[in-house]
Amino acid sequence: MILIGQYDSPFVRRVGIALTLYGLPFRHEPWSVFGDADLIRPHNPLTRVPTLVLDGGESLIDSHMILDHLDSLVEPGRRLFPQAEPARRRALKRAALATGIGDKAVALFYEQRLHQQASDRFVARCRLQIAEGWRALEAAQAGPGADVGHAEIAAAAVWRFVAEAHPGLTDAAALPALAALSARLEATPAFRAVCQPFNAPA
Repeated sequence: MILIGQYDSPFVRRVGIALTLYGLPFRHEPWSVFGDADLIRPHNPLTRVPTLVLDGGESLIDSHMILDHLDSLVEPGRRLFPQAEPARRRALKRAALATGIGDKAVALFYEQRLHQQASDRFVARCRLQIAEGWRALEAAQAGPGADVGHAEIAAAAVWRFVAEAHPGLTDAAALPALAALSARLEATPAFRAVCQPFNAPA
């Protein structure tokens, strides 16, 4: 399998971490959606990352879709989303909150970086959505020592991305469970192996 995308994207990173934790062999192509669009487009017409190219040549083009496929490759007891309800539904919601925060953080970065005049209204809206998303995710976190799955990986990956792309935006003191989760996971071998400092597009 080939994982396309840079690890400073929390969406690419969560897939790379899952592949690593599952012990599934893959090649990483750190292509940028800006500088390497012509390389990505044959595998993903949306020119988005992550893209996972399967051994047979088929491409999967969304991080949740990719993780759903990876879960099918391992035995049920190793899967990083719970299999039974209501734990599965709750984990999916936490993952959706985390990736939604990531989406808004990317949109906020592009608005401020790629436009000569950023929309104050749009910036304020994104900041509010990120803040409210963090508060909801903080309230949904399990206690320290709880099992780590796709939802927790997404939360920690997005936490780092927001901290690097938007320094000072997140009040870590107000979100102690998420701050502790991020610190704990960033110290693990998989997170250290699948890591790249934020590289702002030109």
